[in-house]
Amino acid sequence: MTCTDLVAIIRECAGDSDTADLDGDILDVSFEELGYDSLAMLETAGQTQRRYGITLDDDVVVEAKTPREFLDLVNGKLVAAA
Repeated sequence: MTCTDLVAIIRECAGDSDTADLDGDILDVSFEELGYDSLAMLETAGQTQRRYGITLDDDVVVEAKTPREFLDLVNGKLVAAA
């Protein structure tokens, strides 16, 4: 999963950010700074699970504070499932 994939899913689940440009370098910007709360990220995680056929624990998802951390979590699951 790439950052572009993640941004597309976030936009689908929670809409565009009111506070940040999601097309910029956002890998290390917190989801809070990007304008997304834990509910938005849980919805994003749910869509990611359906799209990629993986399981993400809610507790772990909310611990991912940046897109980089979320992508590391998802890509780790994808590698383990392969």
